[in-house]
Amino acid sequence: MRSSKWHALGNVYLLVEQADRLTADHARELAHDTDGVLEVRGDEVTVWNPDGSTAEMSGNGARIAAAWYARRTGSPQVRFRIGKRDVTATVDGDNVTLNAGRVDIGEPEAIDDLQFTPVSVGNPHAVIRHDPADIRRLGPRIERHPRFPDRTNVQLVRVDGEHDLTVAVWERGAGETTASGSSAIAAAAAAVANEWCTSPVTVHMPGGDLFVELDDGEARLTGPAVELA
Repeated sequence: MRSSKWHALGNVYLLVEQADRLTADHARELAHDTDGVLEVRGDEVTVWNPDGSTAEMSGNGARIAAAWYARRTGSPQVRFRIGKRDVTATVDGDNVTLNAGRVDIGEPEAIDDLQFTPVSVGNPHAVIRHDPADIRRLGPRIERHPRFPDRTNVQLVRVDGEHDLTVAVWERGAGETTASGSSAIAAAAAAVANEWCTSPVTVHMPGGDLFVELDDGEARLTGPAVELA
């Protein structure tokens, strides 16, 4: 097994080239002190959370995988499969633009006196317009709410302007995180659908900024992916 450690706005993943599929126990061991493991086999990427569960999608993980594939192939244009989603990306130095695919936005719902917008970017999200500083209290509560039998990612969103959001993220299977690519897409998509913002949207998170463009129900995500020494 060959491995390298990468980060995307402080979101740290161990990328492993693996001949045999990882087990949940092995993934948990490898994920120690990281936000997860990216298991690469050919042109397929599996995203493992620190608790040994798998994620259907990771925007940060996908950008990291894109940077790795670009270095391996020598081409700035890459295509691969992450979870059940085929994606393409363009790599320009440390910056990666990911064509993340379709975003599905549901009608706003209410749970526990909170209104949320359900969003799928291949993985589930609950976007709530609420003070981001409250993420440690509300994140775990919403993640495991009975409304979400398979748990959900949670975003608390503050609208800063027509094209700007501040977002705090509670990631399913990982907890509070400095940044999340799929969460940035979900938050931007919900904000546009609810007319809080218009595309493109810059999403400000503790780890830094991600740029989201929404067009015809699909999303492009731009931000850095850097190998750690």
